[in-house]
Amino acid sequence: MKRHHPLGRLLGAIAAVLITSTGLAAQQGGMEETNPRRADEGDGPHERLILRGGTYIDGAGSPPLGPVDIVIEDDRIVEIRAVGFPMAPINESRRPDGATQEIDVSGMYILPGLVDMHVHTGGAGKAPQAEYAHKLWMGNGITTARGVGFGPMMWSLEQKARSEANEIVAPRMFVYARPGEAWDRGPVTTPEMAREWVRWAANVDVDGARIDGLKLTSYPPAIMEALIDEAHQHGLGTVAHLAQTGVARMNALDAAELGLDMMTHYYGLFEALFEERTIQDFPADYNYQNEQHRFGQVGRLWNQSAEPGSEAWNDLIDRFLELDFGIDPTMSIYEASRDVMRAREAEWHEEYTLPSQWDFYQPSREAHGSYWFYWTTEDEYHWQQFYRKWMTFLNDYKNAGGIVTTGSDSGFIYKLYGFDYIRELELLREAGFNPLEVIRAATYHGALQLHKPKGMENDLQFGVLEVGAKADMIIVPENPLANLKVLYGTGTPRLNDDTGEVERVGGITYTIKDGIVYDARQLLEDVRQMVRDARANPVSEQGGSM
Repeated sequence: MKRHHPLGRLLGAIAAVLITSTGLAAQQGGMEETNPRRADEGDGPHERLILRGGTYIDGAGSPPLGPVDIVIEDDRIVEIRAVGFPMAPINESRRPDGATQEIDVSGMYILPGLVDMHVHTGGAGKAPQAEYAHKLWMGNGITTARGVGFGPMMWSLEQKARSEANEIVAPRMFVYARPGEAWDRGPVTTPEMAREWVRWAANVDVDGARIDGLKLTSYPPAIMEALIDEAHQHGLGTVAHLAQTGVARMNALDAAELGLDMMTHYYGLFEALFEERTIQDFPADYNYQNEQHRFGQVGRLWNQSAEPGSEAWNDLIDRFLELDFGIDPTMSIYEASRDVMRAREAEWHEEYTLPSQWDFYQPSREAHGSYWFYWTTEDEYHWQQFYRKWMTFLNDYKNAGGIVTTGSDSGFIYKLYGFDYIRELELLREAGFNPLEVIRAATYHGALQLHKPKGMENDLQFGVLEVGAKADMIIVPENPLANLKVLYGTGTPRLNDDTGEVERVGGITYTIKDGIVYDARQLLEDVRQMVRDARANPVSEQGGSM
């Protein structure tokens, strides 16, 4: 059953005016046109779907509760009813009735759909089929994604509209665009141009500005201030990748003071903790265009910044809290820097990584993030120390009441869409977040940040399981609080005590978006087939640059 949402039609019309066709938009970004959702992809939405007998985790921090029956009408949760007690018979008299469709989820766990706050869809030379990333995301439980950007801006808006109408199999999309993108006036070079671009972008329904500067430089503070201020006047969110080329005059604290909503990655954080210097201690032969210099030297920041618990450390946390500053760390994307073998040998590469994507990962002086020219034990040592300090800050900030979310930025550095988002959850656990705090970061806190620009923090549409919310959720056969690995699309090995054999357990069974029930395993099987086809016919994955 397809529904065509009025907003989806509106966005499609806007995209059609500014980019004359889907094919052209896709071609400009080296992306292939996304296949429409087939009739056999997804069941629903239903007049009255009842999920029977599961244990639910609301995402906002409440402990698990079950067994419950969850009633979904069309795309909304209308009731969550306790129907018994653990290890006791279900009280049939308590069960809601009138179902037009039922799914028995007894013994399973129901969570809000996961929110990935930093994604890119792919592109030529990596993964030109948008469907490939979409199904990897959905198959690993991601029902909402913030593109920074997904691809070219107008193509992204068109994809957003098609996703909202559920014409394609894809997460709910929030489009954060780079300033100056898609209009005909070239790069943003003045504060007034910045404001004009924001007004133009807001008019075509962009959700926010991803501020990361020009290709080789970063925006001057005056332009940053104009972008952030104008975005807020129009209900747009702001997030920044504070490039190393600009952090000397705009670190994370400086940007937060200007009103920036969120930082992504770590750039500017350690620089805000400098005590005995104001600029990173770069080696004399450093060249930012040499990506092993860029990524190798940033790992050395750990011993150039204030220590945990110091006055400077605590003052920064306090000020971030006062400014309601969000942090989306994306630890997963840099993990290869501390252990390249782990990332390179991840078990999902064999069946799920396209040959073109795998080629992109290999050492190259031209491909972004492919900086393994001669990666050393010394490089990994410094990155391991970097992670210890980075994780300590994130955990301290969370403990003080700060918002930390989950994002992946996959498609670079041996990291694969969907799978390495789940790895981000494990890294938050390593940082000291307890499992419920991890789930909250991956659901409720991401939703809060995406609703914040519109002033809707008290009216969340997704990211929490409660009456009135969108029916976005995942259903898992094992307890993710006991083992986050069961969220991976590949599941995880376990020795069967009865048979003595190793078996695979976990993996998401159902991904539900807008009340439409998707077989998560079938979505991943579709991806495996794409990979098999690409290996059999390498020409099929060629395209232009993104």
